[in-house]
Amino acid sequence: MQDAFPHDPQLLPGRFADLLGYRLVAWEPDRAEVELLLEERHLNRSGLMHGGVLTTLIDVACGYAGTHCSLPGNVRGALTLQLSTQFVSTGRRGQRLTASGRKTGGGRSVFFAAAEVHDEAGRLVGRGEGVFRYRRGSESPEGLPPGNAPTSLPG
Repeated sequence: MQDAFPHDPQLLPGRFADLLGYRLVAWEPDRAEVELLLEERHLNRSGLMHGGVLTTLIDVACGYAGTHCSLPGNVRGALTLQLSTQFVSTGRRGQRLTASGRKTGGGRSVFFAAAEVHDEAGRLVGRGEGVFRYRRGSESPEGLPPGNAPTSLPG
C-alpha cells in the first residue's frame, strides 16, 4: 500500500517512526491514519503488544490529525501536553493495526484530538485522547514555509 500523501521529505515520518515502523497512510484536515504491522520487536515479555506501542500510535494519530497543513510543502508542528490511553484488547504479532485520529476541537494555540486503534479484523484494540499545543509559528492552517518549519513533526 502506498502512502496517501505526497512524498515531500518534510511530510514523511522519520526518526522514531522509522525505529518503531509505523507509517502515515492518510492525512487530511482534522483526520489522520497511521498503520503498524506488529513484529517481534513490538512485543513485551508475555508475547503481546507492549502498551507503549499502542500509546505511541494514539499520540501520533492525534498529533497528525491536528496539524494537517493546507499549503503543500508547508509544515505544522505540535507538542503533546496530555494523553490518556485505554487498553481494550491485546495486539499480537503479525497483526496490522490502524490508528484513526480526529481533531475534536481547540483554538489558536491548543487543540484536542481522539484516536481509536483497530486490528485488521476491525476489533478495537485501544483508544485515547489528548491535548496538544501548536509549535510556535505553526498555529495557522497555512503552517510554516520550507526552511522555517519545526525540526520535528508529530510523533
